[in-house]
Amino acid sequence: MRVGLGVDVHAFAAPEDGRRLVLGGVEIPSDRGLLGHSDADVLAHAVTDALLGAAGLEDIGHYFPDTDERYRDADSIELLREVRTLVGGAWGVANVDAVVVCERPRVSDHRGKMRKNLAAALGVEEHRVGVRGTTTERLGFPGRGEGIAAQAVCLLERR
Repeated sequence: MRVGLGVDVHAFAAPEDGRRLVLGGVEIPSDRGLLGHSDADVLAHAVTDALLGAAGLEDIGHYFPDTDERYRDADSIELLREVRTLVGGAWGVANVDAVVVCERPRVSDHRGKMRKNLAAALGVEEHRVGVRGTTTERLGFPGRGEGIAAQAVCLLERR
């Protein structure tokens, strides 16, 4: 078995930037999205890095650099799907557990769809993917509404 940890953070864009807010592959109604080269899906990015770490591979930026125009506005669930293929069939995903840190939006309102999207990208049953939200009680950059952070852990088992 191997364990990987992934962490990602993105700042909010200004409302006039017209960015979509995407978490776990779910577009969430919001007046502002997150800044990033791709769709800035912090949840999918954290899960991707956890998977890469568990497999002993490089980080997400190595495979999908923000200097490569091919990944501008990329769908991060598709990037996760690519990484699952890269990790290969020798490793099965035992489970993934993730937490999104923000004051808004309420993650619980979208958790089911997020779990479904992440599970599909990983090729596992939904019960193997946990997604939760938490706040920082208005402390730090998430508490001030400046951005969103996510952390994820992934357990791989050799098939």
